[in-house]
Amino acid sequence: MIGKIRTLGLQALPFADAASETLPFSQLLRLSLFQVSVGMATVLLLGTLNRVMIVELSLPAMIVAVMIALPVLIAPFRALLGFRSDTYRSSIGWKRVPFIWFGSLWQFGGLAIMPFALLVLGGDVVHQIPFAGEVLAGLAFLMTGLGLHMTQTAGLALASDRATAVTRPRVVALLYIMFLIGMGLSSIIVGYLLVDYSDLRLIRVVQGAAVLGVVLNLIALWKQEKVRSVSREDRMAPRPLFRDAWTDFIKGGQAGRLLVCVFIATMAFNMQDILLEPYGGEILRLSVSSTTLLTALWALGALLGFVWAGFQLNRGTDSYRLAGLGVLVGISAFSVVIFSAPMQSVWLFFMGACFIGFGGGLFAVSTLMAAMQLPSHGYAGRGLALGAWGAAQATAAGLAIALGGTLRDWVDTVAMTGALGHGLATPTTGYSFVYHTEIGLLFLTLVVLGPLVRNAGVMQPHSGQPAKFGLAEFPT
Repeated sequence: MIGKIRTLGLQALPFADAASETLPFSQLLRLSLFQVSVGMATVLLLGTLNRVMIVELSLPAMIVAVMIALPVLIAPFRALLGFRSDTYRSSIGWKRVPFIWFGSLWQFGGLAIMPFALLVLGGDVVHQIPFAGEVLAGLAFLMTGLGLHMTQTAGLALASDRATAVTRPRVVALLYIMFLIGMGLSSIIVGYLLVDYSDLRLIRVVQGAAVLGVVLNLIALWKQEKVRSVSREDRMAPRPLFRDAWTDFIKGGQAGRLLVCVFIATMAFNMQDILLEPYGGEILRLSVSSTTLLTALWALGALLGFVWAGFQLNRGTDSYRLAGLGVLVGISAFSVVIFSAPMQSVWLFFMGACFIGFGGGLFAVSTLMAAMQLPSHGYAGRGLALGAWGAAQATAAGLAIALGGTLRDWVDTVAMTGALGHGLATPTTGYSFVYHTEIGLLFLTLVVLGPLVRNAGVMQPHSGQPAKFGLAEFPT
């Protein structure tokens, strides 16, 4: 009786059907904690410390932008990190766990020195050493970026290794929802702890996050890979070159086209990241409290996109078709945002922000699923595929944010001089140009995605009947 109750309780949990014999639910839930750690580090790098440097430390915006962009420089190396985890040979047979562990150490080291480096950068020094603050802060951001990219790439590859073809879509959904949970909880907790800002409190909060990240990753990787003996001959045998593995990975054309698609679409969805709130305040005259709802609406849309993606993938829908649907939703969403200005409609603007999140979330989960399903043959393994996907996405996101702000400022400056005509000499022109550019990039994504949709086969559902959407079927 107790066993039946325990089984019934487990089946009623969200994502319970993501478990398999190779990856039980308890181990899957524990493994997903690495995404919480990555989400926490991401919030610190792109949110909390960004605001602290500009407001509390009064640093120039240019320096802050350079520091925030430094972790993006690590993103292209995710493919190499994934390949190294594919081909790593240890005496006890581990491939992924060492990379998660060393990624945790890099992340810990970067966050541990981060507050002191920022204080030095802000001028709180005893001895003036030229460029000491810039060098130390840059080193801290690079270490943290390397750590979170290494941890996430190896963690996703490990989850993909242990999941079955049937449960893999649900595993993807769970890992993404844990990443969102990590970002959401971290932003709330860190924001609350830094309400009464002081230098000492900044040190405590950031270094506390460093320790917590290591603890979460240790719990996540505990007993996730089996220990098996490896002969000295196998360990000393020459490993394949990254160049050969990359050629093997893209020789069919499908992998390369997928990466191009991810890069273009990610740029399209992320150019507006730093423009939505200023657009609402400057163009629609929204208050600060009203524009803060935009992040929540975007996150809600992304969550709904993950839900829909997980549900449809669970029913056997092709991941490339779902990605195309996400692109179409994004085109409609940006059109709604554009029309909200001439119509002075706040609810249209909010609806557009929500659907931007929905389209972006649907596209991200679908393409990640496609990357996890790429055939693993020859030299190319799942770590290389997932690392390449993450590199394309992270690099495109960083470039898109910088390009979006630059284009808005440039077009706005030109338009306000009257060079584009009297009708376009308004603050709306710069924002509208960026949104139209994003729509153009999304149409280009559809062009690149078309052959993938045409050549892809339809996945088979888990059973003969469509999956029921209940609590146990709640995918992200």
